[in-house]
Amino acid sequence: MPFHNYKLNVFDSHLEPYFTDLYKKHRQRAAAIDWSYHEFIPWELGRSFLTDPWSIEQRTLPSAIYTAVETSLLTEVNLPFFYHHLADTFKGSLQVLQDFIHTWVSEEDQHSSLLETYLIITRNADPHELHRLRKVVVEGGFSPDFDTAMETMVYTTVQELATMVFYNNVAKAANAVDQRLTRLLRRIAKDETLHFAFYRDAVKGYLGADHNFVFYIHKAMTSFSMPGLRMPSFKQRMDVISKQANYGPVSYFNQVFSYLVQFWAIADLRPSRAEAETARQDLLDYTVKLRRISERLASKGLY
Repeated sequence: MPFHNYKLNVFDSHLEPYFTDLYKKHRQRAAAIDWSYHEFIPWELGRSFLTDPWSIEQRTLPSAIYTAVETSLLTEVNLPFFYHHLADTFKGSLQVLQDFIHTWVSEEDQHSSLLETYLIITRNADPHELHRLRKVVVEGGFSPDFDTAMETMVYTTVQELATMVFYNNVAKAANAVDQRLTRLLRRIAKDETLHFAFYRDAVKGYLGADHNFVFYIHKAMTSFSMPGLRMPSFKQRMDVISKQANYGPVSYFNQVFSYLVQFWAIADLRPSRAEAETARQDLLDYTVKLRRISERLASKGLY
């Protein structure tokens, strides 16, 4: 039987109690750290752009830190496209999964507002240029190249963890120049921590039900790219951030990719389908390849 005809039930009702418990814990943890973005904005710095137009001299953040925050903002504005893909992929699934997606959107919704308002209020951003970039990114849209709910869930796990690590690492780099920025980046990272934990543990639950799910983990992890890939000058942005703002390929491998391979115990899985076993072994080989690249970059002082 071809693998694409082998039915891996991602909407297995037997897993509903497990997902319900995950969702309940998420709601409790999120309620305990609930927040509103206006609390993190230094409103006292605000003044009229009509009477006091913006100029580059008003920027107080180092160029690399500014680039990192702007890149985060231009990633976060894709939320409507993220939601559309998740809602479409999980259509007809267990209600608890659909409920979590709605909760996830409501919690993610503040991130772009916080970042954009902060950059404008502190006069680190040229409001006209930021508006232009935001329109370009939103008009460009975003849709992951995955057809199954499982691939989407794995992708979102990686993306949320990568975003969490990104925010925490950039926050550390920014601390010496802007502690308010460090505080707000770490606040956003707390949301990403809860989100990635839900998706990570959901994938773990699927693997507990059927090791053959590793087939889909392989595709999502070996073809992963951040959702900001299509924004203007993305490669140049990431090069700057890697060299000067504490996040790059080395951080991604050590804090994201390798972590998930270990957490999901990929090396210990024993799928019954030949295609799934081939995918598992290829994922492990890919991990070795990424580790070598990461070590080589780290030896050059890159993040």
